[in-house]
Amino acid sequence: MAFSDTINEVRNFDQEDMKRIGTAPLFIRIVLMLLLAAAVIFASWHYLVKPQIEKRAQLETKETQLRTTFDSEQAKAANREAYVEQLEEMEKTFNVMLRQLPNKTDIESLLVDLSQTSVASGLDVEYFKPDSEVPREFYAEYPIKISVTGQYHQFGQFISGLAALPRIVTLNKIDISRLKGGARGGADTAEKASQGKLKMDLVATTYRYIDEE
Repeated sequence: MAFSDTINEVRNFDQEDMKRIGTAPLFIRIVLMLLLAAAVIFASWHYLVKPQIEKRAQLETKETQLRTTFDSEQAKAANREAYVEQLEEMEKTFNVMLRQLPNKTDIESLLVDLSQTSVASGLDVEYFKPDSEVPREFYAEYPIKISVTGQYHQFGQFISGLAALPRIVTLNKIDISRLKGGARGGADTAEKASQGKLKMDLVATTYRYIDEE
C-alpha cells in the first residue's frame, strides 16, 4: 500500500469506523495503540510511581532528622557523667551560698559584726539604721544604712573587714565627703582638717533565704 493511500484512508476514517476498529487502517491502529500505551504509562506514573517517590523523599527527610536527634542524644549520653558531676558541684556551691544567707535570728548578730568591724577599723559610728526588708524570688534583701567618720585608709580597712565576714554583704550608694567641723578657725577644726577626717555614708545589703514556710 502506497503512503498516499494511507493518508487518504486516514482522511476518510470517521467515527463510524471507530466501531469497526479491527478493520481500521494499520496506521490508525498503531496511533491508537501508542496513545493508549502513553495513557497507561502516564496513569501508572501519576498514581503509582509519583506517590512512592514523594513518600521516599519524606522518609529520607525524616531519616535525616532522626539521625540528627540520635547524634545529639548520643552525645548527651556520652557526657552524662560529666553533666552529673557538674550538677552536683553546682548544688554544693548553691548550698554553700544559701548557708551564707542569714536567717531572721542572724540579722541581729550581723549588726553586731558590722558595728565591731567599724570600731576595729578605728571609725566613729554615726548610726546604723536597718531598713525595710525587700522580698525577691527566693531571697529577701535586708538593707542597712551606715554612717561612719574617719580617715580614708580606715574606710578601706572597714570595707575589707566586711568582705571577710562569713555572710554575704554588698555595699552600694557609697558617698564620701569631708567632715564639717565646728567653729571656723578653731583648734579642733584645724586638727580635723590636718588629719583629713572624712564622713562615709553607705548602704550595706545582706540577704536572707526565704524558705518554704
